[in-house]
Amino acid sequence: MRIHLIATGTRMPGWVEEGFREYARRLPAECALQLTEIPLGKRTKNADIDRLRRQEGERMAAAIPKGALTVALEVTGRPWSTEQLSERLAQWLAEGRDMALLVGGPEGLDPEVSRRAEQQWSLSPLTLPHPLVRVVVAEQLYRAWTLLKGHPYHR
Repeated sequence: MRIHLIATGTRMPGWVEEGFREYARRLPAECALQLTEIPLGKRTKNADIDRLRRQEGERMAAAIPKGALTVALEVTGRPWSTEQLSERLAQWLAEGRDMALLVGGPEGLDPEVSRRAEQQWSLSPLTLPHPLVRVVVAEQLYRAWTLLKGHPYHR
């Protein structure tokens, strides 16, 4: 299974790229984590944010691998504990489908992309900067995998 983290935004700070790479590197081939960046539309004073978000959503939808399980990261999604995420990871691995985790930009995901997702996951009721979400998701997936394997990292 491949996990595709499809995230809006490019040219992240070094600490974001480093943090993501560190946890993605730790995951085994059975649940390899791969990042696909969707360019963020130019935000200007008079920008049509709805149009930009819709365009970003269209590019995001096009990046989802055919047949992949889609999970939208949304503040209104279901919160999962580490144990629940680990159980879900076990289910996803058993299904054998690739999956796509969708992360929106500063204004969130395009509503149409979010509606089409099979599941919605909330990392927190807090508003997190979208670059930080990449690192948190990668770390939590690694933690969930270590919990499945009985690895001491989760302690």
